[in-house]
Amino acid sequence: MATSRRTLTGLITGAAVLAAVGAGAVAVDLTGSDTPATAQVALAAESAPANLRQTTHLSIDAATRAAEAVLDAAAAKNQRVSVAVVDRDGNTILTLRGDGAGPQSYESAERKAFTAVSWNAPTSELAKRLASAPHLADIPGTLFLGGGVPVTASNAPIAGIGVAGAPSGDLDEEFARAGAAELAR
Repeated sequence: MATSRRTLTGLITGAAVLAAVGAGAVAVDLTGSDTPATAQVALAAESAPANLRQTTHLSIDAATRAAEAVLDAAAAKNQRVSVAVVDRDGNTILTLRGDGAGPQSYESAERKAFTAVSWNAPTSELAKRLASAPHLADIPGTLFLGGGVPVTASNAPIAGIGVAGAPSGDLDEEFARAGAAELAR
């Protein structure tokens, strides 16, 4: 089977791009469907530090420890809850539905965690703000009920922990705080 010049050029270009990407030298643009892959040279990170921001993120291991601490605190009070841990951008790192937790608790825990990290405040405090700003409840993905707490580093939110399923938001928040406390150890 004969290989066309265009295919061979594409293979060579692709191999060169992959080698360069592996070395960290370029960013790849594969948007042209009828053209060979093109590479755009990116500035080395060291050459433009003003263009970069360093951020802190919670590891999956830390998120798991926090979630397990939540479930342990809930079990100690015979409560069945779900817990969610989201990153600084509100993306879910993990969600655990505790044994016997209601089906609504899973999504509610995620929304509480998202709300807490978005405003860098416990959701119980945010729920109080609804009296003066009821439109806050219209923001997609949020839930202004007690049970969500932010996790911070250097006074900036790096994660949110949301808990749902206990008979009150106060209990949900108590359990969420147990998860946050686990991260301080």
